Amino acid sequence: MAAAVLSPVCLLIAFSRVVPGWPLIVAANRDERLDRPAEPLTVLRANGPRTAGGRDLMAGGTWLAVNDHGVVAGLTNKPATEGRDPSKRSRGEIPLALTVADSAKGSVCSFRETASPGDYNPCWALVGDRSSLYYVDVTRSEGVGTVELSPGIHVLENKPLEEPSSKTDHVKRMLGDVRKLRVDQVQARLRRVIADHTINQGPADDSDRARLASRASACCVHTEEYGTRSSMLIRLSSSPSNPPEIWTSDGPACTNRLLRANPFY
Repeated sequence: MAAAVLSPVCLLIAFSRVVPGWPLIVAANRDERLDRPAEPLTVLRANGPRTAGGRDLMAGGTWLAVNDHGVVAGLTNKPATEGRDPSKRSRGEIPLALTVADSAKGSVCSFRETASPGDYNPCWALVGDRSSLYYVDVTRSEGVGTVELSPGIHVLENKPLEEPSSKTDHVKRMLGDVRKLRVDQVQARLRRVIADHTINQGPADDSDRARLASRASACCVHTEEYGTRSSMLIRLSSSPSNPPEIWTSDGPACTNRLLRANPFY
């Protein structure tokens, strides 16, 4: 499958101020070509602030980053029939730019003031910390759009956050009512979601692209040349003195255990 056939898709699930004692929990799948080299988790920035996440070894950026202050930023790409424009800056720079401050608000404000959406191929991001969560729109010609989100469960795929999505609806049905669950029970549900293979939309037509897009509507994606490459789960306790806790897998969560990582110790 050529890169122009199906744009990289990721799934981001953010629990913001929902689980008592754990104001931010993020689960994510990274979907990409199987032959594109990457590291599932590494130190992306040693200090100022120290930041960890996956690294795309082709372009050098990341799809999900977290710093030692507890600022988490992940992105999803807007699909393009013609593929990405190689003359533009890597979207993988954006999560790093959105974790440059000691708060989500500070990082978002800095990015909004300095970034030009036209420099990047279009995408969206979620940026959160212990006290807030933001939706960032890098698809608009008039500038970066930002919205502060209310407490709740927010699910971002390769569509705008507010656009109807059968995939998002399926994720929320699988998660169900989590208000009375312990944090370990919430994480168990998230692990089931990111390993789920339910196809959430049929092909729009008989074309190869439509059939691939249908297969990519699952949370955990498998095709011959493209699919879920890694999964990550991040949680922040309510105490700022506690570093972010991270679990990650090198490969899809359906066949690979999420292992605890300690990049901030």
